[in-house]
Amino acid sequence: MRKRLIQIFGFLLTSLGWVFVLCTMAMDYWRITQIGGQGGSFIIKVAWYWSNLWKDCFTDSTAVTNCRDFPVLWAVTPFVQGVRGLLMCGITLGFFAVVLCFIGMECTYIGGADKIKDKLVFAGAVFHFAGGECGSWP
Repeated sequence: MRKRLIQIFGFLLTSLGWVFVLCTMAMDYWRITQIGGQGGSFIIKVAWYWSNLWKDCFTDSTAVTNCRDFPVLWAVTPFVQGVRGLLMCGITLGFFAVVLCFIGMECTYIGGADKIKDKLVFAGAVFHFAGGECGSWP
């Protein structure tokens, strides 16, 4: 009984971490810069330039936002390319980890004998750890 509770709690906790990495990938405000406000134009007092992994945006003082997607995959800095790659790797590893841990838990009826289930849970834990490391580096 105690083993099942620990497995379910661990599964829920690591799955929540995987969802957080997914949310990080979709987050908008990765880089924010304030432009103006120091003797610039009399019409536009303060403007904000912000970008994420997929597009650049510009918001002026009238709250009009203009965005442009990056034209090609390699049109960004190597740092952004590395962050994209690490997050995609972390999401993929996390997906396989969730599947392996779900199949290997003691309370599911798929996956075979207890020895095989223990190996599946261990492999899922390794995948979760590797995916978490990929998601935490950026």
